[in-house]
Amino acid sequence: MPLQYQDQVSLLKDILTNHQTDCCGSVSEYEQLERLIKSLMVNSNISQEVKPVLEQIYSYSQGGINSSSVDHHIESHQTQLSQWVDRMDSFS
Repeated sequence: MPLQYQDQVSLLKDILTNHQTDCCGSVSEYEQLERLIKSLMVNSNISQEVKPVLEQIYSYSQGGINSSSVDHHIESHQTQLSQWVDRMDSFS
């Protein structure tokens, strides 16, 4: 059963919040971020102002997948993570 829009946004926020607070993560979490964002980007109900944020998060996830140190990648994006988590409320 596919996740509904609100569930996708909640999961996206949860993963980013975990990265922000724990300063650690896994490649599978980055892959999950990519899948969520791809799904959200094709959703016709999503606001045009949200798409640039999703694109930034997508780039972050790609960088994390290809990073030699997943945790360092998270640490170097703390400011952006904070901003993205704050913006998640506008996604609903």
